[in-house]
Amino acid sequence: MAKKLALQTERCKSCGYCVAQCPKQALSVGGKLNQAGHKHVVLDADRCIACGMCYSVCPDYVFSIVDDEAK
Repeated sequence: MAKKLALQTERCKSCGYCVAQCPKQALSVGGKLNQAGHKHVVLDADRCIACGMCYSVCPDYVFSIVDDEAK
């Protein structure tokens, strides 16, 4: 089964570690603020390969890799 990335943007603190480590440049810091007042990361799902690099470096547990129900 294919995998996809799921984000919990309310946990994001805009550290940028995930953006720097993404091999496909599928992540960027967006312009919207979460409830804590941080600009949270956004995902370009078309570029994402669910490699897990963002999951590995994120100190705030923003990411999880889940089964893609659509495939």
